[in-house]
Amino acid sequence: MNHATLRMAYLSIATSIATMALKFGAYFLTGSVSLLSDAVESLVNLSAGLIALAALTIAARPADANHAYGHDKAEYFSSGAEGALILVAAVSIIYAAAGRFLHPAPLENLGPGLMVSLLAAALNFATARAMLKVGHKYDSITLEADAKHLLTDVWTSVGVVAGLGVVMFAPPSWQILDPLMAVAVGLHVIVTGIHLLRRSWSGLMDAALPADEVAKIEAEINRLLSAGTSFHDLRTRKSGSRRFVDFHLLVPGESSVNQAHVLCDRIENALEQALPNTAVTIHVEPRETHTPPANT
Repeated sequence: MNHATLRMAYLSIATSIATMALKFGAYFLTGSVSLLSDAVESLVNLSAGLIALAALTIAARPADANHAYGHDKAEYFSSGAEGALILVAAVSIIYAAAGRFLHPAPLENLGPGLMVSLLAAALNFATARAMLKVGHKYDSITLEADAKHLLTDVWTSVGVVAGLGVVMFAPPSWQILDPLMAVAVGLHVIVTGIHLLRRSWSGLMDAALPADEVAKIEAEINRLLSAGTSFHDLRTRKSGSRRFVDFHLLVPGESSVNQAHVLCDRIENALEQALPNTAVTIHVEPRETHTPPANT
């Protein structure tokens, strides 16, 4: 396993434990249901961090007889599980807010409670930024998903604190903002969860690489093709941080095996330079026997 991604997974877990303690402390200080919703989301962060650590450990395993293409897709299960956990948290948050609508309760010690909540948000922000940097560097969907979830938590906390700051200096009737903000947090969290589930589904279903990456692949192949050669049936997919590219290379029938092999090596090296961690498979066939598909 990459040591940098492993450190980020442990950092996520440690930060989640610290922020969970701070946020539940803020809730017990104030009795605010919106702060409770923020604390529930931090509990999901901890679960997601543990799942991310397990997924990164599995994804790092080398290919074996039963998994010839490696274990990279474990990362998609991680982000999918995180999305499901987020949806569970959202339902819990909205349920708690509904209870507060039916049974209003006064808020206490808002000043100290909000300071504690802001400290937790600052911890999450610093951790998320570090995770995003490493996630982008090593193309880890698990770290990126976990980092984006933490950033969502940060903006949630900032919104809740801002709203409760208004409640501190407003008439008692404005305390209805507390459960309203909790509902808004729950709805926002639902959007985040659905986004993660869709991204995981796309990866598990072997969706093609993004259009810009496909264009880069086509440009690199065309740049290296010699006179009389061409390609077709380009296919791409991604598994965790690994990209897979395969296509058919058409060469003149009189070309030697060595000539075709040299050209394949040049193309493979160029694609791996353009898009790191890419596995390339090329099927060579004589140009003369290829029948172009009929126009429809």
